[in-house]
Amino acid sequence: MPELTCEQWLTPRPLAESTVAIISTCGMHRHDDPPFTPGAVDYRLLPRRIDWVDVVMSHISANFDRSGLADDPNVAMPLDRLEALAEAGEIGGVSDWHYVFMGAHPAPQMFEEVGTEVGRLLAADGVGVALLVPI
Repeated sequence: MPELTCEQWLTPRPLAESTVAIISTCGMHRHDDPPFTPGAVDYRLLPRRIDWVDVVMSHISANFDRSGLADDPNVAMPLDRLEALAEAGEIGGVSDWHYVFMGAHPAPQMFEEVGTEVGRLLAADGVGVALLVPI
């Protein structure tokens, strides 16, 4: 993979030409994926056109209010909102893959290795903008 120059970092594409991905700490994953465990530093992939009935949440926090998610999972993982932005021409496109981590982690520095991995995967998929959704 070619190295990015400073100019490439400082001059991003316009949003209307950029592919956007979501990175969330909401703990959502597909039913078939293993649930997140306390202190987990791994991630799960959600495909672009996931059917919300195929998604569960294993986020663990006594302070996490899930009530809004019952009405609209886009509160934590706004995939449908990204699709609407793409259809309106506000963004160039929606990534085929989105990344979910477990939130409420006491040691965020432990994510350095996996964060670097996700960054490489996003770049390989041509993602120009990552929308960070902390939960």
